[in-house]
Amino acid sequence: MKTRAKKLVATLLLCLTGSFQLLYAQEAYEEERYVPETDPAVLQKLDEWQDLKFGLLMHWGPYSQWGIVESWSLCPEEYGWCERTQGSNPDNYFAYKKEYEALQKTFNPVKFNPEKWAKAAKNAGMKYVVFTTKHHDGFSMFDSKYTDYKITSEKTPFSSNPKANITKEIFDAFRDRGLWAGAYFSKPDWNSPYYWDPYFPPKDRNVNYEPKAYPEKWNKFIDFTHNQILELLTDYGKVDILWLDGGWVAKKPTSQITSWYDRQLKNSENGYIKHRSVNQDIRMDELVEKAREKQPELIVVDRAVHGKNQNYLTPENRVPEKPLPYPWESCIISGGGWSWTPDAEYMSGREAIHTLVNIVAKGGNLLLNVAPNAQGEWDEGAYKLLSEIGDWMEINNQAIYGTKPMAPYTFGNISITSKEDGTVYLLYLVDENQTEIPSEIKIPFSVKEQARAKILGSDVMLEFVKKNEELLLKIPTKIKKDLLKTSAWVVELK
Repeated sequence: MKTRAKKLVATLLLCLTGSFQLLYAQEAYEEERYVPETDPAVLQKLDEWQDLKFGLLMHWGPYSQWGIVESWSLCPEEYGWCERTQGSNPDNYFAYKKEYEALQKTFNPVKFNPEKWAKAAKNAGMKYVVFTTKHHDGFSMFDSKYTDYKITSEKTPFSSNPKANITKEIFDAFRDRGLWAGAYFSKPDWNSPYYWDPYFPPKDRNVNYEPKAYPEKWNKFIDFTHNQILELLTDYGKVDILWLDGGWVAKKPTSQITSWYDRQLKNSENGYIKHRSVNQDIRMDELVEKAREKQPELIVVDRAVHGKNQNYLTPENRVPEKPLPYPWESCIISGGGWSWTPDAEYMSGREAIHTLVNIVAKGGNLLLNVAPNAQGEWDEGAYKLLSEIGDWMEINNQAIYGTKPMAPYTFGNISITSKEDGTVYLLYLVDENQTEIPSEIKIPFSVKEQARAKILGSDVMLEFVKKNEELLLKIPTKIKKDLLKTSAWVVELK
């Protein structure tokens, strides 16, 4: 166990090092021009989505049995997150890949209870779920008729369970609680013979042959991808978000750099990316058109691919330093990794609440990742975290939902949100080691003389005082101890 723990720590450190390098380039990409949607129905849906503010992301698949990074150990690239740490022969790539794919034959999450997850998410104040229907390894967590590498295959023990069609069960359970359903879907598929042709060894994350040289084979992959996505949009009820990952699978015209991944490749002299740039056109415009015939209001997120099919952007595991002038969502790990890892340490409720406030004050949404284990359960740490967030949201959610960013966005440890009716919220973030609450707060913007100030969750009205051209908000001494016990408290100016 000690050796395994050391390997896990080493892998995580390598992942962090690579991630920091990539984040700088990703941030630069996010500064590029956003291509606005033009479909009125989708624009309306995007407006509604921006009001939701808080969602759940779940990475789950057979890899959870090993407690490893999802899919990436199959990728022959020299990054820490691709390191092979499990299996009987991790030094032999082809033996490892065979053993990894054989995890299908032992995947049996008999404790799977999506209703319990949906209840916890609802109580935490989450408004939508994005579930990994298929990650890069190609294992379908839904009943696809286009592959046998799936949760409902006879090769998979869980296929005999009444809840075997996991994606359907999750979408139904979360919709029953009033949450939107979002389908994460990986465009690359490392199990498909039309993407990684078994005749050729894989070189990196890309297709392992030249699509231009084998057009018939590549067209079969395009059809396979379109068919699987249309299955999800036909047989699984209302799907609100199609969240496509694997931005390197994209059309690459010679006239411009189209994706964040291409930007990394162009900067490869700095060590950002080592894989090839391959034109992998899967006819996204055509796919989105067909998808919206099935789901007319569908929000499409073609992640990291610059263009009209990326309805909102998704900074990964970080919060932008400033508001972004288009719809966006930070996807953040709550504990461990994106996929389940043993002995994961979860962020505190305070950290999660502060993260949510920071994101919302800049106009974004938080998509918080929780990973189920091999048995189909969440860690107790995940339930505890969501419960703490929920307790805070029960009192303060009106400062989160349906709000817009307002300059100066933050001052000191206070964030600002606002609503169209003119209501302003001051969200005071209490530090873990803070020992006192100030007696007055300077307000760096004008407030109408008739405005009333109160603390959410209490009947205490606050007094404004003008002093030397400054507007001061007075905090009564009698409530300071109670405020100090919270992760954050909110003043409503109305």
